[in-house]
Formats: sequence, structure tokens, C-alpha cells
Amino acid sequence: MGRTIREAIYFRDIEYSPLPSQMRFHKSRARFKGFSGPVGSGKSQALCHEAIRLSYLNPSRLGLLGAPTYAMLRDATQNTLFEILQKNNIPHEHNKAENVLVMKDTGSKIIFRPVDEFERLRGTNLAWFGLDELTYTQEEAWLRLEARLRDPMARRLCGFAVWTPKGYDWVYQRFIQEPIDGYDVTLAEPYENHHLLSKIPDFYERLKRSYDKRFFEQEVLGKYLNVHEGQVYHAFDRTQNVISGKIYQDLPLRWALDFNVNPMCSVIAQIQGDTVVVLDEIVIRRASTLEACEEFVRRYERHPAGVYVYGDATGERMQTSGTTDFRIIREFFSNRGTGPVYYQIPRRNPDVRERISLINALLCSADGERRLLIDSKCCELILDFEQVSYKNDSCIIDKERDPRRTHLSDALGYMVWHECRPRGPIGEQDRKLL
Repeated sequence: MGRTIREAIYFRDIEYSPLPSQMRFHKSRARFKGFSGPVGSGKSQALCHEAIRLSYLNPSRLGLLGAPTYAMLRDATQNTLFEILQKNNIPHEHNKAENVLVMKDTGSKIIFRPVDEFERLRGTNLAWFGLDELTYTQEEAWLRLEARLRDPMARRLCGFAVWTPKGYDWVYQRFIQEPIDGYDVTLAEPYENHHLLSKIPDFYERLKRSYDKRFFEQEVLGKYLNVHEGQVYHAFDRTQNVISGKIYQDLPLRWALDFNVNPMCSVIAQIQGDTVVVLDEIVIRRASTLEACEEFVRRYERHPAGVYVYGDATGERMQTSGTTDFRIIREFFSNRGTGPVYYQIPRRNPDVRERISLINALLCSADGERRLLIDSKCCELILDFEQVSYKNDSCIIDKERDPRRTHLSDALGYMVWHECRPRGPIGEQDRKLL
């Protein structure tokens, strides 16, 4: 039951057994504080419990709970908060139209906002704000919210955030490298979350197979690393990942395209057991999608187990000719009678960072397993893996240094993302991390 004491301070008992790192985070009295931890360290629970605590410490005042995008706010942050409120029978009312939550014990309000359009964050004074996944947020959004933390009636002004490390970015610089006065950060330890491990004892071992070594150290061990430095496909080893492949007639061919005119690039692969084997590549200068289809059929006129076609989501966009790349492919195969053809067309392209991490994990996972092999005749794809790099001091792939690079690895990425990414929920939130 909720109760009050003099000066209208509200108390409510909540079922919560904070981990040591969560407790350090909650006890911090810093004006701006952060919680940095690996997946499974209870970051979202810490974020939402801190939001509830501050809404009770600041009765009748306004707070903001945000995330980088609306989808992340809805599916992760709000979902966690509502679960806590309902589990503890905390009276509240959610105005979905305004996306505002009223805490009935205190009259406090929590507004939910995505922060990708940070210019919209100007305006009302706040008593507190909290952000989920801060490393996916632009620094300007944080600065806009800092400026709004100015409610003169607030008992406890506080801005806080949680995140998984993502290299030496602005979050690292602001909270850890050269912490600004009034800032504090809690660094959670891996394997600390006994609540999670009691339910999923092999949680971390399963992730070793899903992540490459460097990504595992960042996401699971919570280390700060420059995973975007130098070679993009750092897990590739010509002596380990290059083989002499064999086509199996009882397995479908996987044809993945990058819809680029010069050159038009695609790869042909099979999934043999749990291993992706890239068997061939097609690279044609100044070519059309139709010419790529003709070359594919010239090499693989009829495959008894059928063909699966993958590609960039932009392949469904209308061209100036009034058609789309995927429509050209459909019409070509329907007129040729080459056997069964299936289309795996994404509604949107996967996040580049996550697609690259998945390819690196397949090239060599954190436990040393290699599940992506390339036939030695795929010369251009091999050069992609060896030469594609990031621009200096950035997480942006350098596509300008050599116009021949990135197209084949991009094409392969669309296929492995569709077929090989983990399907089950991972982490403390019910959403995929890969």
C-alpha cells in the first residue's frame, strides 16, 4: 500500500532485489548518472525502477522516459516499466494518445518520447529524465534534455541513462574518459545477474556461438573496445575460411544480390547443416538486373532443390522504367520454367552494424567455431573480407576508397541476416540483439 508522511513524501513497497551494481546506481546522488553494463546485466530494470523512484520523490512533477527510437521505446522501455507497475499493483493511468503516464499515488507525470528527433525535446521544465540505450542516442539529444532539467519545484533533479558499451564514443568520453563535474557512472560486471543465470544457466555460453570474439567482449563482457577500427570483417582468415566448395543437388541454392549497376554483384551459396558455404559469385560491370538473371541461369540452368532469392530491400522500390528489381527477377524466372524459386524480401534492411557483427560471428565465433566458408573462386568476396575498412575514427564503412568493394559482402549479408540470425529472445528484454 502507498502511504505518505509529512511534507507529502510518498512511499510504496515494490518487489525488487537489486544486484550490487543496480544498488550502486540507485544510491548515487549525482545530478547526472549512468549505468553501463553488458547484455543481461539488468539495465532496463535499473532504468525503470529509477524512474518510478524519482516520480515518488517528486510528487506532482514531470519526468521524461526516452529511447533512441519509438520502436525501442514501445517494445523495450515502456514494456519493462508497465510490467513493474502491474506486478506491484501501482495505480497509474496511461494516456496513449499523448503517451503520458500519470502516477495516481503522487500525481506525477511521465512523458514517453523517442529522442531521434532531438529538436522536439525543447520546452517544458523537467524534474528528471531517463534514457534507455544511450550509446544509440545522439549527444545533442542528451544536451537538450540537460537544458530541460530545471523544474524549480523538484525535490530531486536528476538525469540518468543506461547503455551497453559501443566503443570510445561520446558516452564514454562524457561519463568515463573525462567525466564532467556532477557526473557519475556505475560499471556492471558480467555474470553478476544471478536472477538471469538461475533461469538460463547457459545464457553466456549460447552467446559465444552467436557473437564474434570482439563483439562478445563488448556486448557480453561489457568492455570498451574500438570494434569499428580498421578491417570491418576482422574475423576472416584466408587460411581458415576459404575452401574448395561442393554443390549438393538436394539442397536449395541461395542467390543474394546487391542491386548496384556498376558492378552488378551477387553470390550463390548453400546452407550445409549449420554452415553457410559461398560457392560462386557473379560480378558484371555496367549490367542490369536482367543480365544478372541471364548469367545466373547460364551457370545454374536448373537446380532440382530450387532457388531462394535475397536482396536489398530497395529492390522493391519502383525504378524510372516503372518496375522493380524483384519484379524483373520474378518475371524472368516465371517465363523460363527453371524450377521452384522462392523470394525472401525484407521490409527494411537490417542495421549495418548488426549485419556485420553476424557475418563476423559466422566467420569465427567467440568460441572459435567457423560457420561461414567461401569457395576459393569467389575472389572479389574474399577481397571484400580482407580490404573493406572503416573510415578513420568512425563507425562508417569506407565505400569511396575502392568502388569495387562492399557490394558482394553486402549481398551475402542480406542472406545470412535472413537465415542465420538468432530467433529467440536474448538479454533482459524480449527482443533480438542480433
